[in-house]
Amino acid sequence: MAIFSVYVVNKAGGLIYQLDHYAPRADTEKTFSFPLDLVLRPHDERVVVAFGQRDGIRVGHAVLAINGAEVNGRLFAIGSQLSPEVGSSGIEMLETDTFKLHCFQTLTGIKFVVLADPRQAGIDSLLRKIYEIYSDFALKNPFYSLEMPIRCELFDQNLKLALEVAEKAGPFGPGS
Repeated sequence: MAIFSVYVVNKAGGLIYQLDHYAPRADTEKTFSFPLDLVLRPHDERVVVAFGQRDGIRVGHAVLAINGAEVNGRLFAIGSQLSPEVGSSGIEMLETDTFKLHCFQTLTGIKFVVLADPRQAGIDSLLRKIYEIYSDFALKNPFYSLEMPIRCELFDQNLKLALEVAEKAGPFGPGS
């Protein structure tokens, strides 16, 4: 089991921290000739498959529109548009066959997002632990400004340690 990525999003929807914890290796390299039966779109300075499927190449995990309405990329907006509940508070967990996206939103609007293996246990307690690490090592850092990117070595070290503990031991208990 694995934890793939951790993201911290400020209340304005801006990404203030990203950690790619697990990067699977590419098994094979594919070569295609024109015309492609795939539709490619640029996304976050890379190209992803937006439509089509061929030789094990599948649609990327980027959402471009929901029911014809363009998505602005904010997690809250996507969750609100997908939810059948009026006035939804956004995504808490989104499950696919290859990963689970877990989101914890604080009362101040900061969102902690974890992408993990669907079989990984204890993600809710991990999210609370990440919030604790954020409070201890980013917010208490006199050089950190709210809503700005997190650049703190102690935050990085403690977050990586928490991810390793979560992958090996499972859920965090009280006082960990």
